[in-house]
Amino acid sequence: CGEESFAKAEKLRSEFVVAITGEVAKRGGAVNENLATGDIEVIAKDIRILAEADTPPFPIEENSKTKEDLRLKYRYLDLRRPDLQKNIMMRSKVTTLVRSFMADEGFIEIETPTLCKSTPEGARDYLVPSRIHPGEFYALPQSPQIYKQLLMCSGYDRYFQIARCYRDEDLRADRQPEFTQIDMELSFVDVDDVIDVNERLLAKLFKEVIGVDVQLPIQRMTYKEAMERFGSDKPDLRFGMELCDVTDVVKDCEFVVFKNAIEAGGSVRGINAEGQGAMPRKKIDALVDFAKGYGAKGLAYVRWVDEPNASFKKFMSEEELSAIYERLGAEKGDVILIVADKNSTVLSTLGALRLVVAKRLDIIPDVFKFLWIVDFPFFEYDEESGEWLAMHHPFTMPKEECLQYLDTDPSKVIAKAYDLTLNGVELSSGSMRITDYELQQKMFKALKLTDEEIEAKFGFLVEAYKYGAPPHGGMGIGLDRVTMLMCKADSLRDVTAFPKVQNASELMSACPAEVDDESLEVLGIKVVNKED
Repeated sequence: CGEESFAKAEKLRSEFVVAITGEVAKRGGAVNENLATGDIEVIAKDIRILAEADTPPFPIEENSKTKEDLRLKYRYLDLRRPDLQKNIMMRSKVTTLVRSFMADEGFIEIETPTLCKSTPEGARDYLVPSRIHPGEFYALPQSPQIYKQLLMCSGYDRYFQIARCYRDEDLRADRQPEFTQIDMELSFVDVDDVIDVNERLLAKLFKEVIGVDVQLPIQRMTYKEAMERFGSDKPDLRFGMELCDVTDVVKDCEFVVFKNAIEAGGSVRGINAEGQGAMPRKKIDALVDFAKGYGAKGLAYVRWVDEPNASFKKFMSEEELSAIYERLGAEKGDVILIVADKNSTVLSTLGALRLVVAKRLDIIPDVFKFLWIVDFPFFEYDEESGEWLAMHHPFTMPKEECLQYLDTDPSKVIAKAYDLTLNGVELSSGSMRITDYELQQKMFKALKLTDEEIEAKFGFLVEAYKYGAPPHGGMGIGLDRVTMLMCKADSLRDVTAFPKVQNASELMSACPAEVDDESLEVLGIKVVNKED
């Protein structure tokens, strides 16, 4: 463009989309080490304005300090930031490598329906009304679970899919209502086979994407051991502070909190925050409130500065206190945190306390610690209903040696299920599947499903099994979560192009949104105000 028009435009706008014709030359003067292009300069021969641009509502810069709500409203501008672009490009590279690896391993990529039948899978479905079938609904898939099992019945030995999944549940930093998983199913395999192929997949991804060597085989830990040692079925192994059971040490004490918990069948356990004896009382009080938020009645503690100072010392003898310190390995300079309650409350509370204390003290090293959790209980006891409820989806296979206890002692039934965790985040969940018709019917009954419900929700799968199904199993790895951890991002929003926020809305397009009455009428739907 001419100099006159350019000068005129420059007075009106400070931002332009331009095309430049010229030469790229080595910078003769000072080099800017902070820029990727800091050692070159562009010698322009011609500059052409392609479009004028308003000044952005926030600086387009790396590690932006602008509030996230504003950046998400203008997400198309936020996506220009170099750090966010790096994350999105890394996600693309992960996806490309997954497809390459799976093809080399003999997997066939098959797409399964997005509009499917609503079946119970643990979360609420997103429902889609049918115009052609008034009053009837599709569901968006929580996972391709049933379809991939049907593919095994169809003779496709190894299936995979980069699958979009949808769950209507409360959001967290590592959760979105719509997400992507590396979904797979394999025939004529057992647990070790599924674990092996996924370990090699992850080793390839971490090596080629971020240059990290994943040591194989990945450590395995039973569900029981994980809960006993870390109070979680997705423990973070990057630091210690393991749970310690002191129930036998305090079983004869007169401290009513400990005594009542033990008499009610619970336990007394604690963790030792080594070297934190000088922790201010205000911070300990905050931990007490945190424990109550997890259902604990309170939090007993010991601050050991010069001498051990226990919050419950007047209720116990010196011998009993010393036994607690010895069991927990406590010494001068440490803080002990103890919870006494029913086992489920004690474990979950201490598991959460362990994480929050480690984060506040900044003692978690910058490493990757993978872990397989195996041997999950098949049922869990619900204290409110007094019944044993299934912990997994209805197609999960129990261990063969446990089948005899299905009707007599549900507490002894172990599932052939496995979860993969990384740094305290669940990456994947999988299991071997039931292929025996009679056993599948028994599992449906365990879920309290009537014959009519079984037929309505799963009749087509049950029918397929009558024609013979190979032994099969599979799992789904959260692509978003893997990428988030690789990028060392704080949230799934940092690796998702157009994410939702805490209330499941998208700030940029302002969805979900109301639709006109005509559109609802075509679908046979009427919106009713709950307050009416």
